[in-house]
Amino acid sequence: MTDSQTDSTTDSTTDSTTDSTPAAVTEFRRLHESGCFILPNPWDAGSARFLEHLGFKALATTSAGLAFSQGLADSPDALSADLVVEHVRTLAAATCLPLNVDFQNGYGTDASAVHGQVARCVRAGAAGLSIEDATGDGAGLLFERAAAIDRVRAARAAIDATGIPAVLTARCEAFLVGSDEPEATAIDRLVAFAEAGADCLYAPGIDDPATVERVVRAVAPKPVNALVYRPLPGMTFERLAELGVRRISVGSALARVAWGAFIEASNALVAGDFTGLTGNPESRTDLDRIFGARPPAAPASEE
Repeated sequence: MTDSQTDSTTDSTTDSTTDSTPAAVTEFRRLHESGCFILPNPWDAGSARFLEHLGFKALATTSAGLAFSQGLADSPDALSADLVVEHVRTLAAATCLPLNVDFQNGYGTDASAVHGQVARCVRAGAAGLSIEDATGDGAGLLFERAAAIDRVRAARAAIDATGIPAVLTARCEAFLVGSDEPEATAIDRLVAFAEAGADCLYAPGIDDPATVERVVRAVAPKPVNALVYRPLPGMTFERLAELGVRRISVGSALARVAWGAFIEASNALVAGDFTGLTGNPESRTDLDRIFGARPPAAPASEE
């Protein structure tokens, strides 16, 4: 694996940890202080354990990957807050690594509801979580600017109230929903989200280094997450690190790779073709060894 930790300019998240802060949260905040790291997205306990075995520094959930694993479509209303919080408990218990949670738009109709749901997520074991500004109503819309800022502010207040200084990432979905001026909208909102208390900023859907660089400069010294969901010209680990990106996630890409292999083999099997079942003959032995090395911890209980 490419070295997932490099040195770069320092910034960012103010140190608010204490002696009682969970170790994963302390480590996650440290990772945001300098350099660049890859934040892969498992979709269940097994994939999380395997990524930990490979040496990644932290993990992030994927709402699409979770939805597919439950036989659900990747749609904004597919996952309930209860299901997501239980998923957080499961993954946080499966690995010692910091876990960032794709918490979509906060699972609340207003800022007050977002506050309550975010607190649940942090108490379930999240070392960080992201809140996006898409309405999730299927119309491809963003919350009004003021409402989106209020939701980020509510998430910040909820995290602070737990006493657990989880990393708050604020996302602007302008590129993904097809806003008329996605870059201008994203930069305007990400700057406002930073002022509202976000620790890290994220505009998924950017596919060129020049735009990434402008976003990084606009929100500096706050750290930026970049999404690389497929090979893109110039969007290499080394180049993004040079541009000042702090962390790189892959969204549902790993889940889609796994599903792609499953679909291909299954399509062959239904036609009576067993050639797709070869796979890696050593994989079962490897997985038994990796998964048998350490039993998962008991999931956190909800207070």
